[in-house]
Amino acid sequence: MTRTVSAETTIRPVWWNDQAPPHGAMELIDQTRLPAELVHCTCTTAKSVWQAIKRLQVRGAPAIGIAAAYGVIVGLDEAAPTDETWPDLLKKTCDFLSTSRPTAVNLFWALDRMRKRAARIGPCPWPQARALLLEEAHKIRAEDAAMCRAIGEAGHHLIPDGGGVLTHCNAGALATSEYGTALAVMYAAHSRGRKFTVFADETRPLLQGSRLTTWELLQTGVDVMLICDNMAAIVLRDHKADVVITGADRIAANGDVANKIGTYGLAVLAAAHEVPFYVAAPSSTFDLSIEDGSAIPIEHRDAAEVRTVLGRPIAPADVPCFSPAFDVTPARLLAGFITERGIIRPVTREKISAVLGGQAQ
Repeated sequence: MTRTVSAETTIRPVWWNDQAPPHGAMELIDQTRLPAELVHCTCTTAKSVWQAIKRLQVRGAPAIGIAAAYGVIVGLDEAAPTDETWPDLLKKTCDFLSTSRPTAVNLFWALDRMRKRAARIGPCPWPQARALLLEEAHKIRAEDAAMCRAIGEAGHHLIPDGGGVLTHCNAGALATSEYGTALAVMYAAHSRGRKFTVFADETRPLLQGSRLTTWELLQTGVDVMLICDNMAAIVLRDHKADVVITGADRIAANGDVANKIGTYGLAVLAAAHEVPFYVAAPSSTFDLSIEDGSAIPIEHRDAAEVRTVLGRPIAPADVPCFSPAFDVTPARLLAGFITERGIIRPVTREKISAVLGGQAQ
């Protein structure tokens, strides 16, 4: 079920609609339709939530986690559990949703929170359990919103008045509950009256930078300049960008970062031109159970995403393609992490552990 909505709608990529029949449903902005259309989708089955995550209708590590949390309620409502069967059905729903995408740690973090909340609830009538589980999903969304605002407050000073910032993919409101991670820093600087230009690279193969980041920044009045991915070196060489800020999908204990494919190359370019490279991410994106980036699972996408642009063929239909969705940027290339708990720098295992209190949320 879809419907077109006005551009004035608040940018929140995923939320719970209590009014959707029969018991409420998860709704989201279909990001595959942007920027041509702003369309809402309603998810009423666990499969529809799984597909929304897999097909990138909802994307960005924090937003995926929020969708998964609400997806647990959607899946249980669909299964119509009894007072006795809901714990087992919750486990099955969580297991199913966890297979949607492998790299973004927030997916597994949110599902683990829902499992732990269920364990604390213990045996009780399903209506009572449902209310408590939905409350937990709401908390996950609200906590992410607060973390995004805090990230903006922690990092806005890194963008100088009259300067420039380069970003990759989309780490804004569309990738989170609202406001964003990397873009939160820019929104916070903009709200203080600072004038600067955001250079958003297009982010092949699925163009999240050109389709989503530019659309989002235009909605908020931030000065944005779209560039092709292969123009980043010139922007850095010519001192048009004072800082590079991206988001992250998973961060290992030593500070290695998995993010959208192309992030590693951008970090190398920034280092070559002595431009500081920061990663903005909430504590929920740190996975301290992983020692370094070599252990982060990297999702590989369908080759058709490389052979086509927005559904139009740009290469022979039978040409082999290499299509990792993410790459890993080594910690040594980072100037720091911008988190809701402040800036982590220098980037070391010890500093990360100290700021996060020994473990991520």
